[in-house]
Amino acid sequence: MATPETVTGEQARDPQRIAPFDRVVGARLVVFAITAVLIVFVATGVLSLTYAAIAVAIAAGAAVLGEAARQRSPGAAPAAAGAAAALATGPIEAMLNGLPDPVVALDRDGIVLAFNAPASALAPLLRQGEPASFALRMPEVVEAIRRASASGAPQRAEFSERVPVDRWYEVHVTALRLDRQRSGTRPDLVLMTFHDLTPLRRVEEMRADFVANASHELRTPLATLTGFIETLQGSARDDSSARERFLAIMKQQAFRMARLIDDLLSLSRIELNVHVRPETPVDLAAIVRQVTDAMQMLARERGVEVVVSAPAEPVMVAGDRDELVRVFENLVENALKYGASGKRIEIGLARHGGRAPEASVSVRDFGPGIPPEHLPRLTERFYRVDVAQSRAEGGTGLGLAIVKHILARHQGRLLIDSTLGEGAVFTVHLPLSGRERGA
Repeated sequence: MATPETVTGEQARDPQRIAPFDRVVGARLVVFAITAVLIVFVATGVLSLTYAAIAVAIAAGAAVLGEAARQRSPGAAPAAAGAAAALATGPIEAMLNGLPDPVVALDRDGIVLAFNAPASALAPLLRQGEPASFALRMPEVVEAIRRASASGAPQRAEFSERVPVDRWYEVHVTALRLDRQRSGTRPDLVLMTFHDLTPLRRVEEMRADFVANASHELRTPLATLTGFIETLQGSARDDSSARERFLAIMKQQAFRMARLIDDLLSLSRIELNVHVRPETPVDLAAIVRQVTDAMQMLARERGVEVVVSAPAEPVMVAGDRDELVRVFENLVENALKYGASGKRIEIGLARHGGRAPEASVSVRDFGPGIPPEHLPRLTERFYRVDVAQSRAEGGTGLGLAIVKHILARHQGRLLIDSTLGEGAVFTVHLPLSGRERGA
């Protein structure tokens, strides 16, 4: 007959006999860890207090039920000791996956315990059980993790990425002590929360660029307007012929300023979202035909024949329709304005296979061509091959800069080729959409 001590030992070793209260005690580390994480999120503004309370309640229930189910399973492995094992369970991962910002949970030695989908997108090399430094190769972030693990004090760092586009991030590294009775300063958990600073940086750059460019480019038309106004108020006050001539020039300069401001604002908006790739499928063939039809009036005025070669079936790319229309409007308009002497423009659309299937649209004119020394700088803001001709044609010097930034957002590229006396070819390359790739 077993003694009370023997029965107690068997009960301790038999998961079937553990009381509900012991199950709650067994899950307390999970609940405490989740609560601590949520406190950090509330303090940093990532999560509201109401949602945090709901999450704690759900996590507590899930932890208790999960512990009870595990204890009822025959041959279940004993619970791992320590806070690190508790943090690697399902509830903490489910909670992290419900957060919009990238979040990574590490143990005191910098080993990855859990992370959510945004963190995986930010650092695709993240793996559970591996050091975070393998995937996060930014020295600022690695140093912040080291300081937080050593001192237990919160750390903050900023870093940037230059490929495929410029992006800026801020990371908060928070050290958490789950076992208050344990001596020492090293934490049980290190929580990393990333915030995307790109929109703020884009706004700052947009404001600075707009002020610099507007002040430089608007100075000439403003000076012209001011001079004509002073003349009309003075010596030409009663000269009707001079007044009509000056008013026509003033109207032209006012329109030039309006176009310049519109292009500057368009360029700023595009740069603000250049890191966000559009995902809507659009038919590139339909866009090319729409732009060609819209430019027919200008072509007739210039006496230019426009020839389009495109497949009858749709050519689908992932993109923003309005922005792609703007790309081809700029290219075709430039060909009509600066290559009109060739009396012909050829627009071609084609698919290309290979490892990275893509579509290409070429706009070719047969005008005077572009000197080779100018080709590398054509997409710079306000760069003009012939300043006088550009202004006479109503150009702002921003058309190809807008084209370049739109294509960067669409992960496309622009190639320019020209031979003096034979015209120029502007070719846009865009990756095909997923459906087209599978076709």
